[in-house]
Amino acid sequence: MTTRTAAQRREQARAEHLRRMALCPTLRMLDRMGDKWVGLVLRELASGPLRSGELSRALAGASQKMLTQTLRGLERDGLLSRSVTGSVPVRVEYRLTPLGRSLLPVIEAVTDWAERHVVELDRARKRYDRTIEARDAGDRGVVQ
Repeated sequence: MTTRTAAQRREQARAEHLRRMALCPTLRMLDRMGDKWVGLVLRELASGPLRSGELSRALAGASQKMLTQTLRGLERDGLLSRSVTGSVPVRVEYRLTPLGRSLLPVIEAVTDWAERHVVELDRARKRYDRTIEARDAGDRGVVQ
């Protein structure tokens, strides 16, 4: 029987944990929704299809590269569809799929929660930061 070191056992447990996490539907969806522009793109498309230029103007803070990556990821996930017209100039239009549309109530619920509690979050963060600063100053022997 082969004996493993504690470090080897920890590494194996870590690898097994990461494999389980990769299969977790909730974590996979939160990973997609955690991308900076995903929620904004989905909310923009909630009112109907938009051309790429319209999306770009609506999300002026996103670089073209980031917007393209976000749109491709959402298309890959089946949350939006992309259609190209054969006209000159070519028109590219994005629209939510039924699957993407089914995500809108979740986004609205998160948005509502955030708007109701952002002041509390900010207060808690400031309180925490002050506590950490005071603790760190005490650890360094600084009197405040």
